Amino acid sequence: MAETPPPSLLQLTPLNPAFRDDPHVLLDALRTQSPVHRDDMAGVFMVSRHADVRALVSDRTLWRDPLHAEEASMMQRRLLENYDPATPRSHSTSILMLDDPDHARVRGPLTQALYARVAKFRPEIERIVKESLDRLDGRDSFDLMDTFCVPIPIDVIAAILGVDHSRLGDFRTWSEDVIQSLNPMRTPEATVRMEKASEALNGYFTEMLQARRKAPQDDLISDMTRLQAQGANLSDEELRINLTALLVGGNLTTTDLIGNAVRLFLLNPGELAKLRADPSLINAAVEEVLRYEPPVDITARIASRDMAVGVCPVKAHQSLIMSLRGANRDPAAFDDPHRFDITRKHVPHVAFGGGAHICIGAPLARLEAQVALLRLFERFPNLRFAEPDAKPAWRSLPFFRGLEKLELRP
Repeated sequence: MAETPPPSLLQLTPLNPAFRDDPHVLLDALRTQSPVHRDDMAGVFMVSRHADVRALVSDRTLWRDPLHAEEASMMQRRLLENYDPATPRSHSTSILMLDDPDHARVRGPLTQALYARVAKFRPEIERIVKESLDRLDGRDSFDLMDTFCVPIPIDVIAAILGVDHSRLGDFRTWSEDVIQSLNPMRTPEATVRMEKASEALNGYFTEMLQARRKAPQDDLISDMTRLQAQGANLSDEELRINLTALLVGGNLTTTDLIGNAVRLFLLNPGELAKLRADPSLINAAVEEVLRYEPPVDITARIASRDMAVGVCPVKAHQSLIMSLRGANRDPAAFDDPHRFDITRKHVPHVAFGGGAHICIGAPLARLEAQVALLRLFERFPNLRFAEPDAKPAWRSLPFFRGLEKLELRP
């Protein structure tokens, strides 16, 4: 009997119903049978063992910019469809896709300002979460995604940036459309929406930068204009691009982290009982959610030299796609990896990637999830699924995992 060929990159997305329903059937087989696998159609190597993935994301010598990818890397080259060689890379893409020295130059001051904001932002997050919960009081049922998981990250990142509350509706629409910039399989219609949203955000941030220079306020955009005035080597275009990226990162992934967490706790009442009995477990609980059901499936690097991954030779300019989801369930790293256990022995997960490109929003995402989960389960001690036997409504956006709906009863 012939062995089943390893799945293609396309098959490892929610566009494949089998992967959408349970990604780990395919990922377990891939990690066991072909932990470093060449997908010739996508032009990438798929890597799924925890040790390999952690080593690659931590390797600061590898490239991130798709410009370095070989022509055969169709997935990476698709990200360059609007590439203009006359435009500096830092004026056409965010730190997500930049390499040093531009990456370090742009990310450094942004990290400095953002982390200082996050460190003192818990009271504001508590306020935003309380307002969202207050709106749910008295309802017989609600879609937690629409009423809680989506608005909280938008309100939080908007408050950090200094966005007027009256524009939150616009921001939600823009950020949901511009997230398609991370979807190499988007439709032409999605590309049009993405471009319109990007233009709208660009215009709005231009107005905000001008306004904050004249009248600084207590927000991140004022912080960034202050750093510029103090000598930070950042252009307005670089700020606009990366502020947009912060908004995108503050929307979809944190929404999915909170939604996935609530679903997991309702499916595992023993773990919820542990958290209720000892709320100090919340940090470990969020880390276990990130390991067990991370919002992001993959990350990418490009070989900057001829190298070996495992025993597989990889040439310079070839693309590497790391399965964060597969690595986080590797039994070589995690005991009983398919068990959700908020008191398990700590082993670092890779949900936020690693190295120079570790998710810049990780501290904020963690904090939002910690506050949102504690306050939700405090407010609704009898929270349960509205339809316990209903099939999960997973979203179909490639390389992300989150719910479209989560109908609950308080």
